[in-house]
Amino acid sequence: MTTTAAATNNNAPGEQFEHRQKYDTSDFTPDRSKSLPLSPARQALVDDIIGLYSCQPTVERVKRYTPDAVYDDQFAYANNRWKIAAQWFALPKIFSASENAGYEVVRNDPEFIQFKNLQKWTFPVLPKTATISAMVSLSLDPETSEREFIRVKYHKDQANEKDFSHAGLGFDLKKWLADQLPKHINEEAVKHFEADKNAATQQPSKE
Repeated sequence: MTTTAAATNNNAPGEQFEHRQKYDTSDFTPDRSKSLPLSPARQALVDDIIGLYSCQPTVERVKRYTPDAVYDDQFAYANNRWKIAAQWFALPKIFSASENAGYEVVRNDPEFIQFKNLQKWTFPVLPKTATISAMVSLSLDPETSEREFIRVKYHKDQANEKDFSHAGLGFDLKKWLADQLPKHINEEAVKHFEADKNAATQQPSKE
């Protein structure tokens, strides 16, 4: 694995907290027996993130993100908490169920948690379940990384060994999709975060 460290400036916008990383394999199948131990506060954070993946979004779980946080996966680039809320509250409308099939914490640094995640996604129309493994990276908010309620500055979900490009039509499309989604999710819980739509942002790394 190769990685580039994120920002350490507490006041930097979420985009600056990205860890750039490449892997030698795209097999992120977790082995729970090898999972690193977490403090109760960090375990509660991971439990909330797993709950979001499992189609169980709540306002309190979305509050795990700072207003200027980023959620970055192969389909979306949501660069504030309003957009992130829309991503999570949209999942139960897309999938009839999502079940966590295991995770393995592989890094537990002062301001960074990383775990392999295995999720089973069930589609509502076709009787089909897709099982997907991914590497989930959480860059923690320096202000809260040692507190009881820890928040996230940058959430990256990688399903293969390559890191994401932040340039070109592919990136423009996934950013546009994340920009549009809050306008189409008529949920009071998403509206709760509408004030975050003007959170400080900057252009992401073009790597």
